[in-house]
Amino acid sequence: MKTPFSIIILLLALACNTTFAQKQKNQVKELAQNNVVLNADNWEFKTQTVEFLEYKARPAMKILTSSDQVILKDFKFSNGTIEYDMEPLDPRFTSCYFRWEDSKECECFYFRTGCADKPQAIDAVQYAPYIDGVNLWDLMFQYQTNADFKRNEWNHVKLVVSGKQMRAYVNDMNAPVLEVPMLEGNSTTGTLAFDGQAIISNLVVKADVEGLSPAPGIDPTISDPRYIRKWKVSQPIATEKGIDFREEYRSNTETVWEDITAERRGLINLNRKFGKTEGRRIVWLKTTIYSDKVQDKVLNFGFSDEVWVTINNSPLYIDKNLYNTPMAKQPDGRLSIENSFITIPLKEGENQLMIGVANFFYGWGIVARFNNLKGIKLEQ
Repeated sequence: MKTPFSIIILLLALACNTTFAQKQKNQVKELAQNNVVLNADNWEFKTQTVEFLEYKARPAMKILTSSDQVILKDFKFSNGTIEYDMEPLDPRFTSCYFRWEDSKECECFYFRTGCADKPQAIDAVQYAPYIDGVNLWDLMFQYQTNADFKRNEWNHVKLVVSGKQMRAYVNDMNAPVLEVPMLEGNSTTGTLAFDGQAIISNLVVKADVEGLSPAPGIDPTISDPRYIRKWKVSQPIATEKGIDFREEYRSNTETVWEDITAERRGLINLNRKFGKTEGRRIVWLKTTIYSDKVQDKVLNFGFSDEVWVTINNSPLYIDKNLYNTPMAKQPDGRLSIENSFITIPLKEGENQLMIGVANFFYGWGIVARFNNLKGIKLEQ
C-alpha cells in the first residue's frame, strides 16, 4: 500500500522542524551556556583522575592528577566570559584551557600554585598558547604577573575572551590581573578543559565580552625600526644524540631558504613555522645588513635554546639559554631581548648575519634589535 502524499509532506515537515530545533539547541549551547554541570556525564577524562562530589556545600569537580586534562564534552567556545571558583591542590600548576581543539592547539591560562599566598610573586599567573602541542611560555615572558590567591579556600577566576584579546581576573573582579593584547594560538574555537590538582566549582560560561575589543592590541615594538624582522630560514636538521654541533650541520650551497617574518615584539617564532621538535633540531637564519662604512654595532639578542652566530662566514658568538640550569639567561631562562648582546663588526657594503638555532625544550626562536641604525640599513 502506498503512503499518501499528504502524509509524506507532514513527515518531511516534522523532520525539518526537528533538525531546526536541534540546530537552535546546539547554537544556544555554543553561544550562551550557563552553569556548566559538574558531573561525570558532561566531561571526558581518564579513569581515576577526577572525582565529582559535594565540597563545602556545593557541587564540585576534584582533579586528582597533575597532568591529565578534564575536557568538557560537546561544547564550542570562541568568545565570551568563563568564570569559576578554584581551590588549588597541586604543588606546581593548575590550568584552564579554552578554544581547545585538542592537546595540540588551544589557549591556556594557568596558576603557578607554589605562588599561592605570595601576592608579589611576579609569575603567579601566566598565559601561553599551545601550538602543535608545545606550550610557548618561554617565548612570551610578557604574559605573566602577580596575583593574590590562596590555598585552602575558594579563589574566583574570570576570563573575558574577545577575538584576539583576553582579560583575566583573580578574586578582585574590578581590576584584571593580566591583560593579553594578542592571543597567540592558532585555534579560534573549541571546548574548555582543566588540569592540575585542584577543586573546581561554579563554572559559568556566558556570551558577554564586557565591551572588550576583538581587535589585537598595539604591538609595543611596531614603531621601532631597530628590530630585524626579515630573515631567510633553512629546513630543520635533526642532530645526533649527544652531539652538540658538527660542521655538517652548517648551511651550504645546497641549503634551501624560505622567507620568514617576525611576529609581535620582533619574535621569529620557529614553532609556528616548523611545529613540535621531536628530539633536537637546528635551523639557520640569515639576513643582510648594509653598512656605509667599517664599524661595530651592538645587537641586543634573545634566543631559545642554543645559538651559533657568524658574520660574513666568520664565527662570532656561541651561547645557550637553558631553563633551570646555570646557563639560563635573564629573565628566568626565557626568550627576551634582555637575554644577551653581541658586538658585530661590519665591513662597508653588504654583510651577511647568520644564526644557527637549536631547540629541544618548549619554545624555539630568536629576537634581535640593534642599539641604533646610524650608518646601517636592514633587509626589507
